[in-house]
Amino acid sequence: MKKLRVGIIGAGMAFEQLHYPAYQELSDKFEIVAICDLNPQKANYWVKKLNLAQQKDYSAYRSMVVRDDLDVIDIMVPIELNYKITEDVASLVSGSRKWIICEKPLAATPEETKSAMELPEKYHVPIMITENYRYNEETNIIRDYINGGRIGEVLYFMQNRVVNFLEDMNMNKFPSTEWRQHPEFPGGAILDTGVHDIAALRHIFGAIDKVQGFGVPQGYDFSPYAVICVNMLFKSGLIGQFSFFCSGKEMQRPWIGLRIFGTKGMIYLEERDCGTINIAYNDGHLEQIPYRKQRGYYNELLNLYQAAAGNEPISVTPELEFGDTNTIFQILEAVREGETMPVDREIDFIPAYDLERKTQAVYDRYH
Repeated sequence: MKKLRVGIIGAGMAFEQLHYPAYQELSDKFEIVAICDLNPQKANYWVKKLNLAQQKDYSAYRSMVVRDDLDVIDIMVPIELNYKITEDVASLVSGSRKWIICEKPLAATPEETKSAMELPEKYHVPIMITENYRYNEETNIIRDYINGGRIGEVLYFMQNRVVNFLEDMNMNKFPSTEWRQHPEFPGGAILDTGVHDIAALRHIFGAIDKVQGFGVPQGYDFSPYAVICVNMLFKSGLIGQFSFFCSGKEMQRPWIGLRIFGTKGMIYLEERDCGTINIAYNDGHLEQIPYRKQRGYYNELLNLYQAAAGNEPISVTPELEFGDTNTIFQILEAVREGETMPVDREIDFIPAYDLERKTQAVYDRYH
């Protein structure tokens, strides 16, 4: 298949540090041909760096997305703009055989999230959500080990995620952006960062029945709570605890990380960049499984390429990502109201990539 020609909306950190390296690695499959950003200087820098054809207005994405020389629109904008711009692009390219890549979370409010889930059907356009945690090697390895019964029946898990937002905001990291320090969406860092951890947990364990949460309020804009602690009951009967601490460090190693306990042993992942999954069996046997770090961005683009060729379905759809984002909103509601909140309605949750699908039919639908 020919290279897919890509138009970029938003040339910030997500593009520079995450998507662009993956596009470089997959240069035999993708070619960036257009780019725009609300900051003309930033867009102009990338136009020159990538030796792109000159554009009249580097901030006008509406004129860019309708160009005939584009196959893919990759949208990387602040969360409060995500739904608005994605819907606008979907309406502009409806019926044009173009594919949309959209960042996560889907939107800034529960109402927008529900509407975002309906965009592919409403505008008859394929949309892939770049939830890299669902594409990361460590997440899929753990999921396969659990589904294969390697540690027996899974009984419970505990995960502690720590983000030192106060320190990171003064460095060249994502918290340094103004819209993250003073977010215009509920939950702040809990929604922006915590949604990835929830996506991984739902990818591994399936549908969540209900959540109960508690939080410690704080005065900083970047998050209404310094820490939240959540009890989770999954549809399978599995129980677990998830905590998200965004205002300090975890000083002593090994970190708590993700620990999954089964009848035959346990799985331990200290953090996603450690490169090793540890398994301790009840009989004393130990196993270490290496994995390549941060492969989600590469794998998600490869999935899009294969989907465009009709070889496989899109792995992370807006419908699937809706459950991840909705879980965060329900957790925030549980913390605010002091009530147990329902999450997924389905009795059995099966991700799209597990379903038996006729991929050619998916391909034909949009071509």
